Amino acid sequence: MSHAPDIRIRGLVKRFGDVTAVDDVDLEIERGEFFTMLGPSGSGKTTTLRMIAGFEIPDEGSIELAGRDVSRLPPYERPVNTVFQDYALFPHMTVAQNVEYGLMVKRVAKDERRRRAAASLEMVRLGGYGARKPAQLSGGQRQRVALARAIVNEPQVLLLDEPLGALDLKLRQEMQIELKRIQQEVGITFVYVTHDQEEALTMSDRIAVFHRGRIEQIGPPAEVYEHPESEFIAGFVGVSNVIEREGRRYTVRPEKIHVLADGAQAPDGVRVEAGTVRDVQYVGPVTRYHVTLDRGGELQMLAQNLEEGSMEVLASKGRRLRLQWRPEHESVIVETEEGNA
Repeated sequence: MSHAPDIRIRGLVKRFGDVTAVDDVDLEIERGEFFTMLGPSGSGKTTTLRMIAGFEIPDEGSIELAGRDVSRLPPYERPVNTVFQDYALFPHMTVAQNVEYGLMVKRVAKDERRRRAAASLEMVRLGGYGARKPAQLSGGQRQRVALARAIVNEPQVLLLDEPLGALDLKLRQEMQIELKRIQQEVGITFVYVTHDQEEALTMSDRIAVFHRGRIEQIGPPAEVYEHPESEFIAGFVGVSNVIEREGRRYTVRPEKIHVLADGAQAPDGVRVEAGTVRDVQYVGPVTRYHVTLDRGGELQMLAQNLEEGSMEVLASKGRRLRLQWRPEHESVIVETEEGNA
């Protein structure tokens, strides 16, 4: 039996004075998805999340949760919980009391509260930490407590607003894996907001890329990365080269470009460009080459450092070479209003 999506948004608009923060957004998020809203600051992703949560009321359009229109309902009447970047834990309460708080407000019996809080802390791998205060925890542990506090309420949808933004890189990467594990175990629909492309690619079932209040593309991570539908997406989700040929514009990712060996003949149909290495950037596992093309323009290429050391790759500056890539690794750029401006 088919069911309504957990979130259905139609014609959503939000204005702040003369600024249209969200401009006619349509969106459906299925039950159990890990769905990410990705975009730069000011793109409309956080405002859209806040309207789903009920913290902002739309000027136009509708928001449905599991088929129920909640567009004008206050936050506490919506089956959602929100996890913020600043954790918002009560410093005077223990970890267990923080996690139980929402259940206490709902007048859940004490034994049931303690059982569910303990289960939630185990879920986020903080079993045994219930008696500690937030000040005794690391940033990553506090973020896990905030997550446990949201999960314990068993919301239909969990909204996460840049929750890992305050963590250092290594901890952020660890938490990305943990968040995906937790989401899969609890089966709750996660809607995640971030400006970090790696987070979006790592965790998501699908990604919506926001730009200037609108969604430019929705799809699985590999589709958005491999086949960006606009020049903005190609440049924002990773790094991409823009190529103009026969009056059309294409993108090709740096890792899809390879060096054609001296004297070698390229296979039929393969794109080939000759140029000179302008600059090289050694970044450990890979080297990024900036190649000035003979016909004009520049391409970036990534090469794994399987045998070469840093001195060898840095010595390639000024080298002449030929680059090749397969046409199926190109994506046609869809012109936007911005692109035509």
